Amino acid sequence: MSGIKTEFLTLKVSDGSEMRAYMGRPESGQKPPGVLVFQEAFGVDRHIRDVTERLANEGYLAIALELFQRTAPPGFEGNTGDFQSVMPHMMALTDASVEADVRAAHDALLRQGTIGVQRIACIGFCMGGRVSFLANLILPLCAAISFYGGGIAKSERGPGLLDRVEQTRAPIFLFWGGRDKHIGPEQRQAVNEALRKAKKTFASMEFTDADHAFFNDMRLSYSKTAAEQAWKLSLAFFKSTLE
Repeated sequence: MSGIKTEFLTLKVSDGSEMRAYMGRPESGQKPPGVLVFQEAFGVDRHIRDVTERLANEGYLAIALELFQRTAPPGFEGNTGDFQSVMPHMMALTDASVEADVRAAHDALLRQGTIGVQRIACIGFCMGGRVSFLANLILPLCAAISFYGGGIAKSERGPGLLDRVEQTRAPIFLFWGGRDKHIGPEQRQAVNEALRKAKKTFASMEFTDADHAFFNDMRLSYSKTAAEQAWKLSLAFFKSTLE
């Protein structure tokens, strides 16, 4: 790879709002597939920018959305040690607003003029793992990856998304941490069973010794072994579906 180019974009959303996004792309003149990157609760921070850049280095045009654009200033980054401080931003999100943001970013990738509609995928982490599942219900994607997506299954926090599972469009790869107390085994099982019952194409991988957010090297729960293995599997999944 000859290198990558990164920049911040401002995208117009259908509800009249504006959303900042971080984009990484290969510097080569090839026409790369696109990947939507969905943040954790702490914004498009160093970890999410790093994921975006890693994807660009693999030959993808990647774009990470600042999903708190309606309640936080551009460039917002939360403190990973203070989850309560980002809760108001998370609670303000609605599926309708997120869907509008996701569509705006999808349109932005298409406007680059280098990507066919059949060559776009998505990946998300924690809160963004749920967004990845949601995006796969509404966009013509060819692949989706969800890392420890909370709120996909019904829980005390909300009704989840499984009542819409029939709308799932593309193969989805789900990663879970076996020690994750935020997303217990009953929720993980509910997601798998709903996808299986709907006869959707999916893979589900549980790293039994990993906790929630095991992929994020900015958090205490980071697991180098699980993160490296999950990344290799993610790249192989994208390669088989996007290229």
